[in-house]
Amino acid sequence: MGSLSTINELLAGSVGGAAQVLVGQPLDTIKTRAQIAPKGMFKGPMDILVQTLRKEGFFALYKGMASPLLGIAGVNSLLFASYGISRRIISPFPQLSLKEIALAGAMAGAANAILASPVEMFKVRMQGQYGAKTDKRLRDIAREMWTQWGFRKGIMRGYWVTVAREIPAYAGFYTAFEFSKRKFSKTYGTQLPVWALLASGSTGGIAYWLACYPLDVVKSRIQLRPIPPTGTPVQYIAHELKAIVAESGVSGLFRGLSPSLLRSIPAAASTFAAFELTREYLAGVTGV
Repeated sequence: MGSLSTINELLAGSVGGAAQVLVGQPLDTIKTRAQIAPKGMFKGPMDILVQTLRKEGFFALYKGMASPLLGIAGVNSLLFASYGISRRIISPFPQLSLKEIALAGAMAGAANAILASPVEMFKVRMQGQYGAKTDKRLRDIAREMWTQWGFRKGIMRGYWVTVAREIPAYAGFYTAFEFSKRKFSKTYGTQLPVWALLASGSTGGIAYWLACYPLDVVKSRIQLRPIPPTGTPVQYIAHELKAIVAESGVSGLFRGLSPSLLRSIPAAASTFAAFELTREYLAGVTGV
């Protein structure tokens, strides 16, 4: 029974992940460029959008989409399945407290980083190219990272900061999502209308970024650098945080937050609506 439930969560997670990428990629590109662009290159998120459209065209907003679109089935499948398994480990009862939800989300986030780290690394390195003739394709970046740095320092670059990001991010994500669902359930019952799922997903997405954003900036910078970081994860994360503050002040830790929050509303909403609807359909078919 548990294994069939996990399969349903894997399949539903794949559908939800694809919806997330298709809806959220343009604002994700703006967010990443705000985080990694040299100081003074852009005046703000709107300037990034205007310059990107003017110099590179509309489809530049989808630059780097191949990596998450190819990997999102695995990433979201792992995330949702890990969350379901974590819930069952924490309690045999279906109704968990919000504290237990946060713990399950944190556990799922830690597991999710295994696949999220390389997907994010390739995406960031694609988004960090600005339409020059020397821009590389995804396969070229993959070959370069593997041949020059190998698996750990190349393909998995930024793994530990991704773990540090995912733990609070998904604790906040699932807590906010479940809190919103429960509030709506008091009025509409357990079978929520689609708009309530969309609203709950949006709340979760906003909580995700508010819980982890400075670490996301650190992650993007580390993954874009030409050479891997040195020292322990705690040391190089702390060093990067200090470097950002020295360059741009505390506000530098939140560069690109506004497009992230804007992106989180449609992206998270579509992710969870697609996931919940797919899971409900599969539950009807399989009886689990």
